[in-house]
Amino acid sequence: MGIVAGLDSSPEFTRIVVCDADTGAVLKQGYAPHPVEGRPSDVDPQAWLLSLGEAAGGGLLEGVQAIGVSAQQNAVVPLDAQGNTVRPAMVGGDKRAQVAAADLVDALGGREAWAQAVGCVPQAAQPVTKLRWLSKTEPDAALRTAVLLQAHDWLVWQLLGRPVRRTTDRGGASGTGYWSAATGAYRSDLVELALGHQAMLPEVIGPADAAGTTPEGLLISAGTGETMAAAFGLGIGLGDAVVSLGASGSVMAVHPEALVDNTGMITALADATGMHLPVVTTLNAVRTLRGAAEMLGLSDLESLSDLAVKSTPGAHGLVLLPYLEGERTPNLPHTAGTLTGLRRESMKPEHLARAAFEGMLCGLADALDVLRGRGVEVRRVFLLGAAAELSAVQAAAPALFGAQVVVPQPADYAAIGAARQAAWALGVSQGTLDPRTPPMWQGPAAQVLEPGEELAVGQAVRQQYVSVREQTYPGAFR
Repeated sequence: MGIVAGLDSSPEFTRIVVCDADTGAVLKQGYAPHPVEGRPSDVDPQAWLLSLGEAAGGGLLEGVQAIGVSAQQNAVVPLDAQGNTVRPAMVGGDKRAQVAAADLVDALGGREAWAQAVGCVPQAAQPVTKLRWLSKTEPDAALRTAVLLQAHDWLVWQLLGRPVRRTTDRGGASGTGYWSAATGAYRSDLVELALGHQAMLPEVIGPADAAGTTPEGLLISAGTGETMAAAFGLGIGLGDAVVSLGASGSVMAVHPEALVDNTGMITALADATGMHLPVVTTLNAVRTLRGAAEMLGLSDLESLSDLAVKSTPGAHGLVLLPYLEGERTPNLPHTAGTLTGLRRESMKPEHLARAAFEGMLCGLADALDVLRGRGVEVRRVFLLGAAAELSAVQAAAPALFGAQVVVPQPADYAAIGAARQAAWALGVSQGTLDPRTPPMWQGPAAQVLEPGEELAVGQAVRQQYVSVREQTYPGAFR
């Protein structure tokens, strides 16, 4: 079919990959940081365009027939009636909006009402919450806001020359807090509840649809959020889950339908293929390991991992409930971590190191079980993040998760997913691909780890953890 490009505009940089449209082989790459210091809560979206132009320099896009755009989620770009930005884009996990999130939850009648309405409970990072913050703290800017776009919507619109039609995709829309993955429709009343008045919202187009064609004849696909693009770039499907190990953790899986969860633990996102992507997050993942490393006087996580593998499964009875920042899954926002099982023989550095790894992974296994409990099939788990390379993680994860674990080689999966979406839209426009079936690209190079004979031992460790959790916080998951 030719050559396509995927563009990922993350919070800190723009990454571009140029791929063979048939196989997905990466032919060329470009990179540029955003011209922004640190990670501020407000960013002029022109910064994204500047780094895009720099990343695409040197003729990187010569011969490219279609482009897909992935971008940071939760960024909201408020525009006036003429299409100009009313104020800088509000990005990231904006702590300023925490009070606004609580206000919104109360205004609609509680967590259950939000879960039923749009499949998620407002968090500080979400666009709907940022709109509430805007209306309360910058009422003049809120009043001038006539159009709402997310980062990838805005970039697609700019690439197309700012046409009258503005578009988004299901994946991006599902993270706003005012579009329901279950019904496939906007809740404009929630925009009004947050912003104080109605605003124009982009048209939600299908996964294989084109947003348009540039004046030069370059096809631009629908675009999507970074999470959905990365899942598409990894090639995950039914039976697959992705566990991301950042400071906090997230677990997501592909499912054929939206999951409405009245507790608010599951966020019902849509994916970039027409399926659904239920997500469960934990507040404590790698921060648990960093805390343990500091406590033991170790300079890095590799040293902690080397120490942990000197212990044995179960850490001689030590169990760490890793709720160091409170916890979201289970919903224990004001709690602290708990270390139990202290005996003279267990009070050794290697056992504490092992308990930190097992506590982190068991917390993520709890999140996996929330999805499994709702009928989500999990046959294999993709493990992402730098900590996935640690030997202590790889040794324990398959048995604790009770599934095959795949550790993909580091790559720009969001940009690759954006390129795959571009190839799909190009193939549909040429009549060579079905709009219901994405192009079959080669999967990522990866290590595959099986639970094997360790499964029974891992499940015993997991049960030990669950017993301590139930004893300490009875009914936390009810």
